[in-house]
Amino acid sequence: MRLKKYTRDEAHAYTFGVFPTLELLLHRAEVVEEVLLHTDAAKNEGAGKIRRLCEAQRIPYSTDDKLVERLSAKENTYAVGVFRKYQAALEGTADHVMLVNPADMGNLGTIIRTMLGFGVRNLALIRPAADIFDPRVIRASMGALFQVQFEYFESVDAYQSVYQQHLYPFLTDGQVSLREVRFERPFTLVFGSESSGLPEHFRTMGSSVTIPQSAAIDSLNLATAVAVALYAAGTI
Repeated sequence: MRLKKYTRDEAHAYTFGVFPTLELLLHRAEVVEEVLLHTDAAKNEGAGKIRRLCEAQRIPYSTDDKLVERLSAKENTYAVGVFRKYQAALEGTADHVMLVNPADMGNLGTIIRTMLGFGVRNLALIRPAADIFDPRVIRASMGALFQVQFEYFESVDAYQSVYQQHLYPFLTDGQVSLREVRFERPFTLVFGSESSGLPEHFRTMGSSVTIPQSAAIDSLNLATAVAVALYAAGTI
């Protein structure tokens, strides 16, 4: 397989960095094609763990500085994991987070890591949406991606035709303050895009919620809003 810079259309993707690559090997070893190491990783403790995991699971690994540098286009990348893209259907009886048209790679990765931190492992993405396998998402998630389930849907209706969770859309003018909500489980916490939030019709869909904030800002950052909501929902 000839490796080149990541594109959304490729059947494989990459982890850039020692920690995300370790997470890949620990949680999704079955999809790993190979691991590339940089000679500068020789004294890195994590790189040693990568070698041992590869050997234990019979995953090929090699040292190739030029290829690591060409693929990552970033200094101080000591490891690259090459893996097949995979599907990971949502768990029907679990709590979900839904992102409607998320566009920012960093936000998506941060949200995935935040979800895992609060014990929620199921993410629904409504298209158009950022590519969850983009290395920027994986890096921002610090490899948390490999411990969550996720599915893309063409619409909220398509999601609801499969999953029957209680919907809680978050809007700046939601009907109920987050302080007053009693979440029924399993639930789906729904958030809009970074630029425009959720469309108005979500206000009467399920039980819409607003996060109290000062008038000094228009809205919270998307990843921050998700974190606040997950904490309030008492997932851990």
